[in-house]
Amino acid sequence: MPEYSENSKRLLRGCDDRLALLFYNVIHWTDITIIAGFRGQILQDRWYAEGKSKVMYPNSKHNTYPSRAVDWAPYPIDWADTERFVFVAGRMFQIADQMGIKIRWGGDWDSDGRQIDENFRDYGHVELV
Repeated sequence: MPEYSENSKRLLRGCDDRLALLFYNVIHWTDITIIAGFRGQILQDRWYAEGKSKVMYPNSKHNTYPSRAVDWAPYPIDWADTERFVFVAGRMFQIADQMGIKIRWGGDWDSDGRQIDENFRDYGHVELV
């Protein structure tokens, strides 16, 4: 069974308990890695400048402590394999629903079930609603 690296565990410790629990349930199903949880101002503004985020500090759910957002990727990471991100996100929604947790996914910001209408797709982003 897959398990998180020490770095992924450390990042999850800075997240809202509901998100951490969700991701600990997801790792029992498939191998993923945690990229980011809480982000302070320096990192948030750098990611904004690099185009990795669309908002500056303090406007991201990553900027609250504990973080209300998690960035993740299927492991091993292949950023071009968007189908794998979509597949894992679908299962993540099922698990979240079973747990009674409402989430929003960066591949479908408006939660209409369609990805094609999104201007910015962040396939490895999940946040609490």
